Amino acid sequence: MASGYGSLAKEAIVLLDKFSAGRQCLDDFMEDASKDLQVMDALQKKFILDVVSGCIEHKQLLDVVINVFYGQKGRCLSRGDRSQFVIICYLATFSLDDIGLQRFSLIIKSLDVQKMHTFLTFFFKNLTTWIQEEWNSIYDAAYVEERWIYPLLRWRPEMDILLDQLVVKISHGNQVKKSPIKTTKPQEFSLTKPRPKPPPLPVPELIPQQEKSKPVPKSTYKAPKEMQMMKEIKQKNHQQTVELLYEANMKQLRCANPHKSEHTKRVMSQIKKDLDSKLEFKTFHFPFVPSSNKVRSYPTKLNSAAILRQGALFDRQMEEELQRIERLVEGAREPSSFLQGQKEMREKDLQEELAMIERRHLEGRISHEEAAMARTRLMERNQKTAQLKKEATAQLMRSYAEKRLQEEKEMRDLVQQVAEGHKNSKIAKEKLQKFKRSIVKEVAEQRRELLDQALEEAQAELCRKFEVIREIHAIESLPHFRVRNFDNTESAGHELMGEMSLVEMKERLALLREAQQTEQQEKREHILEERLNKKQLLLDKVDTINLHTRVLAQAAAIRKEERKPMPAMIQDETVLALQKKLEEKKLERQRLKQTKSKKPQTSEQAAAQTGTRTKVSTKSQTKRN
Repeated sequence: MASGYGSLAKEAIVLLDKFSAGRQCLDDFMEDASKDLQVMDALQKKFILDVVSGCIEHKQLLDVVINVFYGQKGRCLSRGDRSQFVIICYLATFSLDDIGLQRFSLIIKSLDVQKMHTFLTFFFKNLTTWIQEEWNSIYDAAYVEERWIYPLLRWRPEMDILLDQLVVKISHGNQVKKSPIKTTKPQEFSLTKPRPKPPPLPVPELIPQQEKSKPVPKSTYKAPKEMQMMKEIKQKNHQQTVELLYEANMKQLRCANPHKSEHTKRVMSQIKKDLDSKLEFKTFHFPFVPSSNKVRSYPTKLNSAAILRQGALFDRQMEEELQRIERLVEGAREPSSFLQGQKEMREKDLQEELAMIERRHLEGRISHEEAAMARTRLMERNQKTAQLKKEATAQLMRSYAEKRLQEEKEMRDLVQQVAEGHKNSKIAKEKLQKFKRSIVKEVAEQRRELLDQALEEAQAELCRKFEVIREIHAIESLPHFRVRNFDNTESAGHELMGEMSLVEMKERLALLREAQQTEQQEKREHILEERLNKKQLLLDKVDTINLHTRVLAQAAAIRKEERKPMPAMIQDETVLALQKKLEEKKLERQRLKQTKSKKPQTSEQAAAQTGTRTKVSTKSQTKRN
């Protein structure tokens, strides 16, 4: 069994990968794994299951080491190797005393030697530093030191020998063995054998051509000339009859009675009205005042949704009316008296609400007048404070200008002292610049020589690559002749399930197209039938809607005649008192405006005095500068 520990460790790695990928329960996973491992020996099976279950139970402890290891060495490692590092860490920490160093070394050497060497050196190097601290944060410090740290330190000398053996194995594996030189062996050309030619296709039968039919004459698409001529003759005859009638009406017969009969008068008045109606144009003003009592009901075009919605509304109203009539027949009471009392109470509440609105309106106007008065007093106060601030700022500006002049004088003296010190430093700067220029010239010459050498090497390499490319293009330019005949009655010969020839595919497509057309025709007929039924339903709904609208219009006209005008708003005593108070506030505001108009003269004089003071201060500053 000692020789097979490497294969058992690989089997445990596979099972651990399955568990981490499946994310299932541990007990169920162990039962399934034991069923899969029934072929193995009992000891081998127990070793694999113990290792996998131990790795899963101590996952938090092992992830502390593995996560940091991947964070430092993760660039040269893959995520698929994580399970083998977990198992090696578990065996070294928990099972090293049970399996022994010899079996542990066999497991290490059966895996990737270089990766195992890096992991073990990382593990034993950081064991007593941060790994012990992280484990102490999870378990008790005394328990960690007694159960895990001391046993691992006891195995440290044997682990160093194992690591040296792994280093020797890695160095032997990296030595490159020279492979024997293989001689070239000639091979025959693998030329494709041509296919046997299929039998020639039969000559198609000639399709009999039909005789060309005569084109449709153009006269079928044009109206006959006789109809146009008859229309012109009718127009001329109508015009002549109108002219004759006009002459007969305008001219009187000499032998007839000059007084016209009633029939002729009626005919003449009718003709005159017709002529006047032709001369009437669109006027700006309406010819008569429209009546206000007329009930206007203009027809509106409804869509299908509106018709169905209106029909459902009228049906619901009809059911409610029938229920009301049934209740009256059974002996219910008519609520007309209650409704009349309710109407009177509503009118009384409306009168009180109107009075309340008027009071609120007057109170709002009074508060507006009081706010305007307070605003004027606030403006006067602000003007006074602004005047005081202007005088204070003018005083501050004068003191600031004097201080500024004194500072400028001190700065001039300081600048003269600094300029004398700069004259001595200019000579030293010039010497330093000359030395730096000489160094820069030497470095530039060396760089130019290196660039020229690199350019010559790159040009030589580029010429060699061009030669190779030219040879490859010459080889690829050789012609390749491939002849392939195509038969549309045969399949491609790939031995697939649905393989067919081109002719068979066209026939199947034609049958499928016919089936689709029949299905589409049946759908059209079904849709047309549903549309006719829906149209008939909408027509029935429109008739019921028109009937209900006529009945509702008559009921509205009757209610309008019975309606009485609203009584005028009752004047309340509080409203009159508020109106009187509003007049008093208006008079007080006018008095404030008159007193305010007298004060601008005094404010203008004060502003002129402050302006003269600021001008004098600015002139004195410019003279000092």
